[in-house]
Amino acid sequence: MTSEVVLYVDEALGRYGFPDGHPWGPDRQDAFWKETVRLKLDRSVRLAASRPAARAEMERFHTSDYVERVHALSFQGYGSIDQGDTPAYFGVFEAASSVVGAALAGLAQVMSGECHRTFQAIGGLHHARRERGAGFCVFNDCAVVIETLRALYGVKRVAYVDIDVHHGDGLYYPFEADPDLAIVDLHEDGAFLYPGTGGAEECGSGAAKGTKLNIPMAPGAGDREFYEQWERALEHLTRHKPEFILFQCGADSIAGDPLAHLSYTTAAHAHAARSLCRLANELGHGRIMGFGGGGYDRGNLARAWNAVLGEFISASDR
Repeated sequence: MTSEVVLYVDEALGRYGFPDGHPWGPDRQDAFWKETVRLKLDRSVRLAASRPAARAEMERFHTSDYVERVHALSFQGYGSIDQGDTPAYFGVFEAASSVVGAALAGLAQVMSGECHRTFQAIGGLHHARRERGAGFCVFNDCAVVIETLRALYGVKRVAYVDIDVHHGDGLYYPFEADPDLAIVDLHEDGAFLYPGTGGAEECGSGAAKGTKLNIPMAPGAGDREFYEQWERALEHLTRHKPEFILFQCGADSIAGDPLAHLSYTTAAHAHAARSLCRLANELGHGRIMGFGGGGYDRGNLARAWNAVLGEFISASDR
């Protein structure tokens, strides 16, 4: 029996979190799940568990040298995966590979027709590059999904949509010249925030010029500004006619996040999710995967991610 929405939550995914008071601690999944249960949304989804991704799967995007380096640091149990933001700990390799494995398991379910939508609360690690980690992101699950769509399923025309407060540089630059990947990325202006990229002039290169839409938002921008820019996003996506949509719905763009300066409410996340589900349905496939991304105020991420999950569920009735 087909279930419209599959939710990935389990102990292995919860272990993707850094110790010693790190902003991305191991309590984020639990904060989300408690709100899911409170809202009774758990009764309207099918729960699924992660699996470890095989090295060959991760190497569809990442270099083998980088995958091996993370494995060695995980066994060592200390050190830094990047320039200091992403510390190694015992088991980080296994936790990060579970994030990728959950995304690939969700992809398989969507492509087999077992469901139309999945939500990966611990996912959307959009700063990791092919050869390195960055910004709390060890392996880039969304990028692996994109490469897997091409390699295993023959799906080329894909859309990646990102409303996390930080620019998704780990998706933009590796796919900058890829004309089949449409990107929409609304983020706080890089002049004020990590990673300092994602200017409006960055719209793709070569044959892909015009397929990427970066929309820097001024610090303090709220729902009104988001809705205005979101119309441009939908126009861009509609022109591209994607066969599959990935939605990174980072909650660090919600007002009050300790690491950023935007002022959305969860209504922005719900609005984006609702319109993306509608677009996917209008395109005739309904295929969309949601990824939690960033968010460092636990109440904000719990509310924002469940707003997205709720729209995914409601799309079944529309």
